[in-house]
Amino acid sequence: MSCLLVDLGGTSCRVGLSDGTGLRPETARSFANADFTGLSDLLTTYLDTQRPGPVTALCAGVAGPVRNGTAQLTNHAWHIEADALARATGADHVRLMNDLQAQAYALDDLDADSVTPLIPGRPDPKGPRLVLGLGTGCNIAVTHRVDDGLFVPPSESGHTTLPDAPGFRALYDALRDDAAHLPIEAALSGPGLTRLHAFYTNETLTPTEIIARKPRKTLQAFVSLLGLSASNLCLSHMATGGLFLIGGTARAIAPYIKPLGFADTFHPRGPYTDILAAIPVTLISDDNAALRGCARYLSQCLK
Repeated sequence: MSCLLVDLGGTSCRVGLSDGTGLRPETARSFANADFTGLSDLLTTYLDTQRPGPVTALCAGVAGPVRNGTAQLTNHAWHIEADALARATGADHVRLMNDLQAQAYALDDLDADSVTPLIPGRPDPKGPRLVLGLGTGCNIAVTHRVDDGLFVPPSESGHTTLPDAPGFRALYDALRDDAAHLPIEAALSGPGLTRLHAFYTNETLTPTEIIARKPRKTLQAFVSLLGLSASNLCLSHMATGGLFLIGGTARAIAPYIKPLGFADTFHPRGPYTDILAAIPVTLISDDNAALRGCARYLSQCLK
């Protein structure tokens, strides 16, 4: 059995194969979206090189909302349709999901080298686990244990409102830019880091340049707002199994999580402080996490 696994972002796409159980890491390849006319074209090229034989099933994690077997990339013009992918690859079964869902399905398949503890806690082994993605945008997915495996519902939480925070009113006014709604990802993302730094310094730098300079005020603001937002999200989903950070911006900011006081805004919540203090925070650094999650999802579907 050959299953096709896809992790489609706004600028690049990662593809791999599974035998129906887990990802075969040696088959993972990365492609630039700009080199192809669409996802079907990209997958055809991949299959022509790998020659895995007939494709039984395909699962794609897509960086954008998925509805009724179709998806639209948030930061790219591609429109994805499950039926078109089935025709292009010959797959009998095609499943589309948000890329954070795919990453959240991978939590039971990550090895010790792929995770870094950031803040200790006392996780409930049966509790929901929340994966928070910080990259070009921001989103979450919550992993629930169910009788036949894992269940991860879709979410677009990065577009919910950034929580009110004393001391940040002037920043919020600058970020809002006359819009009534200020989404979480306006601050908590790679572009958000650029906006925060521009507010505090009047310099417009890339996230990479900002991290290289280590500007304390910018990083402090990012970590404080991350703690506050993550606290709300974890309480909303009672994510007592742990908080997991993933994505390029998450990796860049991870060294500052503990020293810049993430816990100071994540933990304090009146009678719920003890619940939040028990939630460990962990960084995921596996580039193939979404592919592993797609493989896990297909293995459950094809039982």
